[in-house]
Amino acid sequence: MDKPAICGGTPIRDTKLFYGHQYIDEADIQAVVDVLKSDFLTCGPKIDELENKLCQITGAKYAVVCSNGTAALHIACQAAGIGAGDEVITTPITFAASANCALYCGARPVFADINEETYNIDPDQVKNLTNERTKAVVAVDFTGQSVELDALLAHCRENHLVLIEDGAHVIGTRYNGKYNGSIADMTTLSFHPVKTVTGGEGGAVLTNSEEYYQKLLLYRTHGITKDPQQMEHEPDGPWYYEQTALGMNYRMTDMQAALVITQLDKLPMFSKRRKEIVKAYNEAFSKLPQIIVQKEIPESDTTRHLYILRLDLSQLKIDRKQFFEALYAENICCNVHYIPTYYFPYYEKLGYKRGICPKAEKLYEEIISLPLYYAMTDEDVQDVIDAVTRIAEYYRAD
Repeated sequence: MDKPAICGGTPIRDTKLFYGHQYIDEADIQAVVDVLKSDFLTCGPKIDELENKLCQITGAKYAVVCSNGTAALHIACQAAGIGAGDEVITTPITFAASANCALYCGARPVFADINEETYNIDPDQVKNLTNERTKAVVAVDFTGQSVELDALLAHCRENHLVLIEDGAHVIGTRYNGKYNGSIADMTTLSFHPVKTVTGGEGGAVLTNSEEYYQKLLLYRTHGITKDPQQMEHEPDGPWYYEQTALGMNYRMTDMQAALVITQLDKLPMFSKRRKEIVKAYNEAFSKLPQIIVQKEIPESDTTRHLYILRLDLSQLKIDRKQFFEALYAENICCNVHYIPTYYFPYYEKLGYKRGICPKAEKLYEEIISLPLYYAMTDEDVQDVIDAVTRIAEYYRAD
């Protein structure tokens, strides 16, 4: 096996390949230009159009789009009635927003450990942590693979909990044949540039509950309504509106909505290409004893947002940091998803200690996120496979 570039070998690639990247075509550009030339830049017709399109794709009855995925989680928690003294169970292997949304509402995040094969939250751990203060579960579809919705829903129904599915990674995935977004009490989405479809930024909450839907609309826009049926006083003119709750300004612009709409038109081809790349990675890396391939539950037909390379460090002479640096030397620019949320100083100051989720903590020590996005060519994919293989074989433990 040739030396990796970090050891003096020639890099596999001349140019850098990043872990994620948006794909924008002329239809996307024209859609945004059309909005810029229109009368409405925000609160216009593209908002309704996008919400209707999300419902058509996922099968959810209602969609409320907003400024980003974090805003979506916040208003979902508000709609669920989460407040001071409540507890919200979530996973530590996620972006901080999945736990922060509970803090925004005055509640306490409780971290449940993961299934060590799928990397998603373990329903049995959720059951063990549920008590009289538990109000909701924020279950993250990590990498785009669906959480075990049947088990989580059954537990939530039995204990009168709200199931909020953090679906920032999950658009395009189906669970038992149904699109994620139409199953949990509420499902949140993100349209950040590295996600499967993008609006530059943006988010959404999907639900089948009219009660949640009406609350989400309020919390998205300052808690203000122009609907006479929701007002407490008689309107004194067509200009009249009322603030009936404490909401935020979490509106999405029409430019963002237009971009997400045209991106959603490409969702089938985005999903197909991502599955092809994941299949190529899995086939190559399953042959390497130094690599552990993420398992997928049979219920999840996954459109993967992230590809997680997990190292069996007992089979290597180097640690994760050295493997990461060796990939960078090959011009494969990776990332790590995620640092356990309670490792952060802010959470330490709240009293959280390391050791509460040992499987998640072990996973964190062993993972690297490889490049995965629609525009990757077959040559790009092979370069990643060759770089990983070269490093894994060169540093194989004897």
